[in-house]
Amino acid sequence: MDIYLRKRRWKLFLFAFALLIISASLYYTSILVNEIRKDERKNVEIWADAIHQKADLVNFTNDLFEQIKNEERKRVSIVAEAQRRIFKATSNEDLNFFLSIIGENNTIPVIVTDETGKVMNARNIDIDPGKILDGQVKQDFSVYPPIVVTYYLNKKIFLYYKDSNIFAQLKKGLDDLIRSFFSEVVLNSASVPVIITDSTGKFVYQSGNIPPEKLNDKVWVEKTLKSMASQNTPIKVDLADTGVHYIFYQDSFLLTQLKYYPIVQLGVIFVFLLIAYLLFSYARKSEQNQVWVGMAKETAHQLGTPLSSMVAWMELLKLKGLDEETVREIEKDVQRLETITDRFSKIGSAAKLEKTNIVAVVYDTVGYIRSRISAKVIFDIKPGPGQEILIPLNLHLFEWVIENICKNAVDAMEGNGNVNIEITDDVDHIHIDITDTGKGIPKSRFKTIFRPGYTSKTRGWGLGLTLTKRIVENYHSGKIFVKSSTINKGTTFRIILKK
Repeated sequence: MDIYLRKRRWKLFLFAFALLIISASLYYTSILVNEIRKDERKNVEIWADAIHQKADLVNFTNDLFEQIKNEERKRVSIVAEAQRRIFKATSNEDLNFFLSIIGENNTIPVIVTDETGKVMNARNIDIDPGKILDGQVKQDFSVYPPIVVTYYLNKKIFLYYKDSNIFAQLKKGLDDLIRSFFSEVVLNSASVPVIITDSTGKFVYQSGNIPPEKLNDKVWVEKTLKSMASQNTPIKVDLADTGVHYIFYQDSFLLTQLKYYPIVQLGVIFVFLLIAYLLFSYARKSEQNQVWVGMAKETAHQLGTPLSSMVAWMELLKLKGLDEETVREIEKDVQRLETITDRFSKIGSAAKLEKTNIVAVVYDTVGYIRSRISAKVIFDIKPGPGQEILIPLNLHLFEWVIENICKNAVDAMEGNGNVNIEITDDVDHIHIDITDTGKGIPKSRFKTIFRPGYTSKTRGWGLGLTLTKRIVENYHSGKIFVKSSTINKGTTFRIILKK
């Protein structure tokens, strides 16, 4: 089992374990949220029930006051009837009886006037007889229509009255109770958002736990009322003098926040894991880069000493008259070693790019490889050697790219097959497609082959394609990837470089 397969399995295991921890956390959090939601719902139901009971109490009080009002009007009617019968009394006994009825009225303010409005008599109010009933006093006594009493020769007196002082105080208390009812509903709603509307459900009468500026937005209010009605049935309250009202309410802001808490928690965990992964990946890549640079420079340093000796030995062989063809081939290999040493020395340094004919670079590199591999490997390069396509290149490093891919292709074909190299000139980029007829690469390994240490060979360090990717992407700002591959038919690598 290779290192990347083990790494993939460990990643899957850790990912599954992380999902298990997150799921357990979210499940437990969900249980807590549901428990809090139940408690909040219970409190809201108690609050709503209390509103119903208080509304019933207000309405009961109002009904009671209406009964008191009717009883007072009956008493005034009795007083008026007694006033009428005084004029028709046939005996002193009857007269005393009717006077006693009038005299027992100690609560209801009554003013008796003649047809001209002159005060004849008054009860339970301080007003001088003979004064004309007008102004504020008449207005106060005009809430109810006066009772007309006709007596001798069709003369009339008018009996004005109003609610008794006790009843007026009770009525004021009732009005205060009704006015404070909605305020108490809002105040006692705790953290529950409340909107109280009129009978149409459009005009906002009062609200609680809602930003005041929001109430000026009619669209927002309409949407909120619909949302509230979908969560809880509005409470209908029919109060005296103010008519029908609806109390809309919804889950508290705390409960709403708790609903979304697991999602927020998952998001925070995800962001934390993502940041941690990116930081560790960056640290790992930085460490790998340091290892690469150190290894490359050390290799260049180690190659430098024997290479200098080989150059000196070459000069000595020339002096001894060794076969010129042999000396020429040895010189080529020594120059190649010098190129390799130069390549390694440039790893980690800023690469200097110069306008170079990419077609010539490919032909030169393939020409060097041809003389050192099996004659059964056929190379086909397009376009022809006379074509010129200039792009910014670091010559020695890019030769290494072509060399690595071609050597891998030859190894994949086991020294027998075709390698086709096609260079395509586009407007802003050039594409280099290198296709072999080898054993192919599984699709699952398209990215793995570029990682350090991966190799399908019995010997080798698995660094060739890693260096190739680094040279193309880091030094030339290009791209390299497996364009396509079919098992036992071949593979196509694509290199994209900017012009």
